[in-house]
Amino acid sequence: MSDSQESTANQTLYEKLGGEAAVNAAVDIFYRKVLADYRINRFFDNSDMEKQAAKQKAFLTMAFGGPNNYNGTDMRNAHARLVKMGLNSSHFDAVMEHLGATLIELSVPQELIAQAAAIAESTRNDVLGK
Repeated sequence: MSDSQESTANQTLYEKLGGEAAVNAAVDIFYRKVLADYRINRFFDNSDMEKQAAKQKAFLTMAFGGPNNYNGTDMRNAHARLVKMGLNSSHFDAVMEHLGATLIELSVPQELIAQAAAIAESTRNDVLGK
């Protein structure tokens, strides 16, 4: 393995994606897509989207192996209000669609999109309160 291959192999997903700038860009594009989607935008009707985006940036940074500055509540409690509003697997699927589309728009390689999707998918049961 060459030095560059070895250093890439040791990088976190956060680093491979491009770090803070990439996560910030992804979250901004992602929420534009989510808020334009009639299937799920109602869940954000009473949200301060600036705060929501900041929380999402911190969470994804931590989840993708970057610095852990996430001080939000756990996924189950953070989404309990939304579950009461009817949040279900079809809504989670829509969010996953937008995550994938966002990463494609940012020209992220398919292998990294798959890794990001697996991390997001691992939160499904907690987000849905199961």
